[in-house]
Amino acid sequence: MLVGIVSDTHDNGEQVDAAVTTFEELGVETVVHCGDFVAPFSVTPFDGDWDFYAVRGNNDGEWVVEATVDDFGTYMGEMGELTLDGQEIAVYHGTSGAIVDALVECGTYDYVFHGHSHEAGTEEYEGTVRVNPGGIAIPPAPGAFSVATLDTESGELEFHELG
Repeated sequence: MLVGIVSDTHDNGEQVDAAVTTFEELGVETVVHCGDFVAPFSVTPFDGDWDFYAVRGNNDGEWVVEATVDDFGTYMGEMGELTLDGQEIAVYHGTSGAIVDALVECGTYDYVFHGHSHEAGTEEYEGTVRVNPGGIAIPPAPGAFSVATLDTESGELEFHELG
C-alpha cells in the first residue's frame, strides 16, 4: 500500500493543491495529515479517492475542522494509531518533542508520523521509523514544502519537494 504523509499546510491553498495532485499522480491509497490545516477550507481538497486520516495540530483553531474531516475521513483527535498493511503507525502532530520521542522509543510502533517543526526528516530507532513529511516554509524551517510517501510492503520512504 502506498501511503501519503502530509503536515503543516496552514491554509496555503497552493501547497494543499500540490500535495493532493502529487498523491493523485502517485496513486496513493491512504493519506495521513499530521495536523495544522488551520481552517476547514484547507481540509476539503483532501476528499479524494483514498482513505483519509488526520490528527489535530496546535494551530487548528476551528473545531469545525474535526467535523469537516469526518465528512469523508477519520479524525483521530490529538493522537491516533493505525494499522496499515500490518504496519503499526502512531500519528501525532508533534507539538511535544518528548511525546514524539516516547512514541518512537516505546517499541510499539513500526512508524511514528508527525509534523510541527516544518522540517522534513526521518530517523530509525530500534526498528521504529520516525517520519516528518515537512510543512510550508516558515522560519526557522525555510526549506521547500514537501510531503512523503511510504510503501508499506517494501518500506521505501520517499520525500517529494513541492516548492
